Order: sequence, then structure tokens, then C-alpha cells
Amino acid sequence: MSMATLGASRIGYETKTYFRSPDTLFFTFLFPFVMLAIFTAAFSAQGEVGPPGSQVSVGAYYLPGMIAAGILLTGVQNLAVDIAMEKSNGTLKRLGGTPLSPISYFLGKIGQVFVTGTLQAGLLILAGWLVLGIELPTEPEKWFTFGWVFVLGLVTCALVGIALSALPRSGKSATAVVIPMVLLLQFISGVYLQWNMLPSWLQDIASLFPLKWIAQGMRYVFLPEGWETLEQNGSWNLPGVAIALGIWLVVGLVLSRVTFRWIRRDA
Repeated sequence: MSMATLGASRIGYETKTYFRSPDTLFFTFLFPFVMLAIFTAAFSAQGEVGPPGSQVSVGAYYLPGMIAAGILLTGVQNLAVDIAMEKSNGTLKRLGGTPLSPISYFLGKIGQVFVTGTLQAGLLILAGWLVLGIELPTEPEKWFTFGWVFVLGLVTCALVGIALSALPRSGKSATAVVIPMVLLLQFISGVYLQWNMLPSWLQDIASLFPLKWIAQGMRYVFLPEGWETLEQNGSWNLPGVAIALGIWLVVGLVLSRVTFRWIRRDA
């Protein structure tokens, strides 16, 4: 069987395993739904937010950030913890004795991220529209931007997650290592706090990581004209979004291939 065929056969297995794990399902799939509901309920009494003439509801403001956070959780957090656990419990060692190549293994993991990430984003947008009454964009160019930012963001986060899985020393320490980093990124990247409220030095730090750029691209899609004035350079800077995510995709690809081992070298 070819690498692509083996990788495709892994997608179904990885997806079934994902949905059979209650803790993974909550902390990566359902978490953005929970946070969107909490922030909407907590701050909706303050009324609409945003620049004069471009104000939106609290739920509408947080929707793009939660979609971006979902991409990060599904790709980085899910894969980093999952692969570290598989390495610790001997699953990867057993797979290393089969015809499955690392590339096919990666394809299975990335395919699972695509399936779950697409389902998550679709349900999140649907819930925002039907339950919270959030108006969705009607311009084709905005949905085109949503498509490429979403796909590029998912692939980038999946590869970064695979690379990050080499960092924890054991499966037990994986959540303690990965989750604080992911949570910190969400706070400094305009997911939980309004981007323009962050000091410039913190914005500069956030700009070094992919989540800030994914969130910025999603804000362009779901927020009306006028909101770009609150961005770091007063514009949506979509070329910058593409360049930053492209760089992180290459970095993630190289690191994931260089650092990945069926077993730890010090095992």
C-alpha cells in the first residue's frame, strides 16, 4: 500500500478515537462553544462593542476568536498531547514495527484534524447564527478568505502540534506542558481579550506566533468595516497573515519531521 493510502486509512481510525475520548472531546472540540457562551452571557449586558458606526454584539465579536482558538486546540493541543501519550504508552513503538511510515502517520493525524476542525467550525458558526443571532458575512471574498485562512491555519497548527509532541518528557506531563502554553497564547492573541486593549509590546510578542494571525484573518471575515482601525497597523494585513502562517507551516513541517521518533531516544 502507498503512503497516501495508508495515511487515508488512518484518518477514520484517528477520528473515531478522538470522539471516543471524553476529555479530549471537551477540551479541544467543545471548549470554544463553552467559552463563547460564557463570554456572551457575561458581557452582553454591556451592549454592543467596537468603533462607532461598526459596533457588533459581544457574541459577534468573540465568534472569530473562538473559531481561531478551535483551530489551535484541535491542531496544536490535541496532537501534541495525543502523540506524547501514544509515545509514552508504547503505541508508537508498536506502529514503528508495521509498514506505516511517519508520513502516513502524519497524514492520518492531519486528516483527523481536518475532519474534527471543520465540523467544529461549522457547528460553531451555525450556533452563533441560530442561537446568538450573529449576522454572517454575505460577501464571497470574505468566505474565500475564511477558506484559505482556515485550511492554512489547520495544517500549520497540526504540524506545530506534531513537532511540540517531542517536548514533554512523558505522557503524564504532556497536558502540564502543552495546555499552559496554548492558554497563554489565547490570552495574548486577541481571543479572550480585545486585541486593541493589549499593550503594543504584548502585541509584538503575540505576532511571533500563528494564533494571532489566524484570529486576525477571522476577524476580517466576521467583523464589519471599521474594525481594521483597531488592528496593530490599522489594517487587516491579509498578505501578512498568509506569510506568517506560511512561515510557521514550513517551520512545523521541518521540526515535526526532524524531531519525530517512534520511541524517545532516551527511552
